[in-house]
Amino acid sequence: MRTLLTLALNIIWLVTAGWSLFLGYVIAGILACLFIVTIPFGLASFRIAGFVIWPFGREVVDTGRGGAVGAVGNVIWFVIAGWWLALGHVVTALAQAVTIIGIPLAWANIKLIPVTCFPFGKEVVDADSARARMLPTAR
Repeated sequence: MRTLLTLALNIIWLVTAGWSLFLGYVIAGILACLFIVTIPFGLASFRIAGFVIWPFGREVVDTGRGGAVGAVGNVIWFVIAGWWLALGHVVTALAQAVTIIGIPLAWANIKLIPVTCFPFGKEVVDADSARARMLPTAR
């Protein structure tokens, strides 16, 4: 049942917001890849684009590998691209929240803002893997 609901939400998401948000991330990624120095920003944008087009059933987790370089990258990303991509999520969420069926989609948009603003040191995994990482290990 959860798989069917996830599929339905992803299809509705794709039609109502996914394609336009995906396009924004792809454009940001292409622009970032024009310069050799900013290729890591382009790759981060493409990684988020893959998540944004089909978000339900997947989650973003902190890898713990960001470090100082990731922190500096996140600041640069936020100034250059993160804030306007996040603004796209806010505008889309407001439009989706007008209807009852759009409320879960609007909430998904809001949940995407942290990875949109600070993508370095994050990884997209399926929801079951994310839950498994959060469970305490048996000793």
